[in-house]
Amino acid sequence: MAYQCRSAFISDVHLGTPDCKAGYLLDFLRQLRCEKLYLVGDIIDLEALAKRRWWHADHSAVIAEVLDMARRGIEVTYIPGNHDAPLRGMAGQSLCGVKIELDAVHEGIDGRRYRVSHGDEFDPEQIGRGWILQLGEAMHRLICWSNRRVHAMRRRMALPYLPLSIIVKSHIGKAMAYIHAYEERVASDARERGFDGHICGHIHYGQVRQIDGVLYLNDGDWVEHCTALIEDATGAMELIHWSEQPAALGHASRELVEPSSTAALALAPLARRRRTPSPLRPAA
Repeated sequence: MAYQCRSAFISDVHLGTPDCKAGYLLDFLRQLRCEKLYLVGDIIDLEALAKRRWWHADHSAVIAEVLDMARRGIEVTYIPGNHDAPLRGMAGQSLCGVKIELDAVHEGIDGRRYRVSHGDEFDPEQIGRGWILQLGEAMHRLICWSNRRVHAMRRRMALPYLPLSIIVKSHIGKAMAYIHAYEERVASDARERGFDGHICGHIHYGQVRQIDGVLYLNDGDWVEHCTALIEDATGAMELIHWSEQPAALGHASRELVEPSSTAALALAPLARRRRTPSPLRPAA
């Protein structure tokens, strides 16, 4: 099987942490056939590895697959995030065929221009205050811990992956208010710079949303939601979830934008859906 697209964007993989869903990402990468691959930050969690050494064979396999894609001629661009920030010092250089940049400009085949960055530059100023940061990290660790336990239980029951955290976040008013404010800041910056949209990650909340004529595209993560953003042969952008049962979450073409503000919640009924071949994974 092969999944064809022009460009693919992934971020927030957090290799080197037990929460990383490297197995699903590896399956996606092995089936991906694209011209360009953007790694939009927090791919290797150097921050976590500095505190605790944790690594799985699948994490090495993901790195090997990306390097092999670059070797095969796929244009791979790595834009470091806040968790792999030391790599920002290598901006402008190439590592085993992978270009390292602080940000990038992606021109879709339909002519639309997008700025691509990890997105941590749009954090509000107060996010750096110690107690706020520690509280946020503690809550995130709790959500991820719960997500791992639910995932392990569902696997034993032969049930597909269910991103518990997206349900939790979507029912916490303050979390959604923070996410929407973040999206507005990103879209405003893209508008001021004259771009048609902005592609980022960082907040672990995949999204396709049009804000005052500008496309806000967040490719999500591979810690909680297992999502990627892809550009098809017409230039349309689509947010997809990839696990046992891949699903389309949001779509944006020149003619139509189908926002995914709550689309990720559609993953919840996956376990109850009739198991049919997904259009996202063509048969061999």
